[in-house]
Amino acid sequence: MLSRVAESVFWMNRYIERADNYCRFMDVNFQLSLDLPEMANQWGPMVTTTGDNELFEKRFGTYSRENVVQFMTFDTENPSSILSCIRRARENARTIRENISTELWQTLNELYLEMKNRPSSTDLESLERFYTRVRRTCLLFYGILDATVSHDEVHRFALLGRYLERADKTTRILDMKYFILLPSVQDVGTTLDLIQWLSLLKSASAHEMYNRLYQKITPRTIAEFLILNRDFPRALIYCISELDRNLRSVSGASGSSFSNEAEKRTGQLLSELNFTDIEEIFNIGMHEYLDSIQGRLNAIGGAISDRYFAI
Repeated sequence: MLSRVAESVFWMNRYIERADNYCRFMDVNFQLSLDLPEMANQWGPMVTTTGDNELFEKRFGTYSRENVVQFMTFDTENPSSILSCIRRARENARTIRENISTELWQTLNELYLEMKNRPSSTDLESLERFYTRVRRTCLLFYGILDATVSHDEVHRFALLGRYLERADKTTRILDMKYFILLPSVQDVGTTLDLIQWLSLLKSASAHEMYNRLYQKITPRTIAEFLILNRDFPRALIYCISELDRNLRSVSGASGSSFSNEAEKRTGQLLSELNFTDIEEIFNIGMHEYLDSIQGRLNAIGGAISDRYFAI
């Protein structure tokens, strides 16, 4: 398999996962604004979650709803906007047409053309329909990929991109709540606190699955669910397990060894997650722990690139 093809498949799926996540972030934040219209600085954390504060402040300055929606959704100069992600995913797909199914290409191409020709409206009802449309198409993309593309190396690199991006975004939405949204100790346990935790679960599409296991919404159980639940497909440990499995499948390494730096780093992180509990994480400090995980995920991404994509 050519490294060019592997890289395009990997990034096509990272961009689709990123667009899916950003649509959920934005849609849930709109619902939160309806519940708490008086809430101050609600839109700034959305940009902080993506790590694009510097670019946003250079281009827009003020964290208003209109500015954040434009930056996160339609801004072609923001490489992480939803439109930019779909455009880049489509461009990667175009270069590897012979390695993916016609159905997969058509789904992605139709979404891109629809977004490209859509006016950049910030009307609430219009935006809600737009985010729902993109999210459903991303889910359709996942299903078509699994159903119509051979489960060989192309599929494995697709899953590497999907789960690496998903793990990163799960840690970021948790970190946003713990470190950014609620800095005041006095607000803990209030209605505001509860609504924000609900919005976090919805941002990860985890609300219903969480309710199957827990009777009450608490910070500890939410963190435990999104970090250490082995069955939920957006939980951190689930994503790292899939990364480890697909990396070993690509290289042929056994479960008791590693053949490259990406496998080594992923295996080390998975081992730590397997033998930790939520109490240990809270003792370290949630923000410090999540910040460390994000750095390690970046290192895994770099190691994958060095091993499989670098010329």
